[in-house]
Amino acid sequence: MSTLLLALAAGAVIGLALGALGGGGSVLAVPALIYLLGSTPAAATTASLVVVAVTSAVALVAHARSGQVRWRTGLLFGAAGIGPAMLGGAVAGRLPAAVLTAAFALVAALAAVRMLRPGRVPAEERPVRPGRAAAAGAGLGAVTGALGVGGGFLAVPALVGLLGLRMRAAVGTSLLVITVNSLAALVMRAGTVPGPDWAVVAPFAGAAVLGAWDGGRLAAKVPGAALQRVFAVMLLTVAAFMLADAVV
Repeated sequence: MSTLLLALAAGAVIGLALGALGGGGSVLAVPALIYLLGSTPAAATTASLVVVAVTSAVALVAHARSGQVRWRTGLLFGAAGIGPAMLGGAVAGRLPAAVLTAAFALVAALAAVRMLRPGRVPAEERPVRPGRAAAAGAGLGAVTGALGVGGGFLAVPALVGLLGLRMRAAVGTSLLVITVNSLAALVMRAGTVPGPDWAVVAPFAGAAVLGAWDGGRLAAKVPGAALQRVFAVMLLTVAAFMLADAVV
């Protein structure tokens, strides 16, 4: 029963982050699965991809209904990441647990620092350069496949800073990118990386889906900058703990 409650609580927090910020949930999902629910790093990254893919797909529907998804940009960005995501997924199964944990901690710390820095928000959306979108999507796909993260915490800044989307459109479009990358990484991991424990993943994902809907409502009431600061501090704490664990 305690494992079920932990899975529900962790899933709700991950969903809340995804719904409110358009990403970041998977960066908490992996450490939650490892340290709270007892998964190995390899199994945790696979389970994280399942949870994030389902949650992002559901949250995408709400953002699409409000017209905040740039489908052409998102599909180009996501398509460019499919190959790197599949390659990263194959590599992940061959990396030692300590290496995976340390790499994940460093990416989480990078994401936290990026979220604490004020970003440049364009006054109006600019035409998207296909080459720039493809290059950014490929890099994001590689991170997604190897570390089991959806990549929204990197996708949103890239969509805003590099491709010129407004924040609300970037959040909605990032959910499309996350879904595509996560599914590609899962396909490549099939049979090469330990599968998830469905008794844990199912309630985790269910709570995350419900949390994503609440996160969307929270984002409309609380300033985005305040949400990002709270999440970034939490992320830095998790990253420090994971890096210490990998080193020791």
